[in-house]
Amino acid sequence: MANVTIRNLNKNYENGFHAVKDVNLEIRDKEFMVLVGPSGCGKTTTLRMVAGLEEITSGEILIGTRVINDLPPMDRDIAMVFQNYALYPHKSVYQNMAFGLQMRKYPDAEIRKRVQDTAEILGIESLLERKPRQLSGGQRQRVAVGRAIVRHPQVFLFDEPLSNLDAMLRVQMRVELKRLHERLETTAVYVTHDQVEAMTLGDRVVVMKDGWVQQVGEPLELYGQPANKFVAGFIGSPAMNFVVVAISDSGGVLWADAEGMRLKVPPQLAQRVRAHAGRRMTLGVRPEALHLAGGADPAEYSFGSAVDVVEPLGNEILVNFRAGGVPMVARVDPGVRVKAHESIRLALDPERVHFFDAQSEAAI
Repeated sequence: MANVTIRNLNKNYENGFHAVKDVNLEIRDKEFMVLVGPSGCGKTTTLRMVAGLEEITSGEILIGTRVINDLPPMDRDIAMVFQNYALYPHKSVYQNMAFGLQMRKYPDAEIRKRVQDTAEILGIESLLERKPRQLSGGQRQRVAVGRAIVRHPQVFLFDEPLSNLDAMLRVQMRVELKRLHERLETTAVYVTHDQVEAMTLGDRVVVMKDGWVQQVGEPLELYGQPANKFVAGFIGSPAMNFVVVAISDSGGVLWADAEGMRLKVPPQLAQRVRAHAGRRMTLGVRPEALHLAGGADPAEYSFGSAVDVVEPLGNEILVNFRAGGVPMVARVDPGVRVKAHESIRLALDPERVHFFDAQSEAAI
């Protein structure tokens, strides 16, 4: 069993910077776990501690039932794919892929078989005699992944492996990595700052900020039930809209008021929001939960605004406007015709509204 257990993991540097703070994770056997967050959130440091490339300040890391804290990287039965690929420029593709096995004294016949099998899986059989400088970025990426695969490790570690590729190739490689994981059925821990990568690749996703784990869950769970405002704003593209509202109780009905907006608190949230009556909260609504209001939309879930910028993307249109005194975005159907500076009325889906505590920023 190649499950990875991280218990109370901390990393402090000599300058006093606390990079990773009490991280606890249970990564299941054969799971593809993605660590995501902005630069400096501690995700790469966590991965490097699992790899043995960073010293652990406190806590434990286990692969299966074995504590690996004090094991050197080569004895951890892991393989890592780096952001810059880290290929030997003077060695051929075959030599790059075979090098780790040669260092471990595998028989030549076994090395040839593993390299050939892996090259076939990745579609790079014709590249085995080339040097890295003769390869495209996507080909170098495949070689780096292949070098990890030939090891047959218990755990794969990926440190932002797609960040140096162009946008179209990143999409292609995401699909290939997903397909590869399903075929190999090996535990994988993947670090990225790109939430789209995290959502499309991960069986589960770990969202980190300032060294702390904010939430762990399946992609759609993070999207639909974010634990706090940070997760809500980080997951989803375009990001969730936020506006500070005052909560008032009028005859038992709760209202959320902001500049130019007065919205009824949806019934499914009323009980939890009622404790905040007379105080301010943050209202969150995703761009796709907004649409141009029609005659069937209740007035208590709609509001007026003026269009700022229209972004036609072909399959959808992003309408930028201001509401509650802040910039917001609505994602609407491509058939909708709106122009900049035009006055419009928008409606929100009351089933897809979120409220966050103004101080703690926790979802209610």
